[in-house]
Order: sequence, then C-alpha cells, then structure tokens
Amino acid sequence: MADDELEAIRRQRMAELQSKHENANSQQGEEAKQRETDMRNSILAQVLDQQARGRLSNLALVKPDKAKAVENYLIQMAQFGKLGGKISESGLIEILQKVSEQTEKKMTVTFNRRKVMDSDDEDDY
Repeated sequence: MADDELEAIRRQRMAELQSKHENANSQQGEEAKQRETDMRNSILAQVLDQQARGRLSNLALVKPDKAKAVENYLIQMAQFGKLGGKISESGLIEILQKVSEQTEKKMTVTFNRRKVMDSDDEDDY
C-alpha cells in the first residue's frame, strides 16, 4: 500500500511541476509580446507626430492588417535610418496610398457572349 500511495504522490507532484512550468512559459510569452508592443509603440512615437499617430490608430480600428503593414514599413524605414524626421499626417497619407497601391487587388470583368440562337445574321428590314 505504501508503494501505491508513494506513486500517487509522485504523480501529483509531477503534475504540479508541469503546470507550474507551463504557466511560466506562457507568462514569459506574454511578457515577450508586451515588450515587443512597447518597443513598436516607442519607435512609432519617435517617428510619427500626434496627428499621424491618431490617423494610424483610426486605421487600425477599421483595417488592422493594413495598419500593421504600415507600422512594419515605418519601423523598417526607421531602423535603416531612411526617415529624416517625424512624419506628418500628410506624409502618412502618402505612405498609406503607396501601401494601398501595392496591396490593391485588381479586378477585371470579361463578358462571354453566347452564340446560341444568335439572330444577328438575319437582318430584319
């Protein structure tokens, strides 16, 4: 009986240790995400002026994918040193137009006319 009780205690302890380990990993992942968002926000605060940040946050509410693409573009440009100073709202609008042109889906519509029972050959006068 002592062996069974000892084995049960070992299993319980192993389960506790595994759950603690999983919680620690998830907590580290959340901390890493928080650090990344803080870093992104600090870079964007250095690169954009107040009106441009407001426009970008409004865009993020409506089209989060496009806003994320613009943020990535701005961060990349800032890291390579290609930005001269703070970007104004008009500069952000130009960047948004460039991104929109690149990601815009071009649609074409083609009409295929059927030739069945076509009476164009017989002109009625």
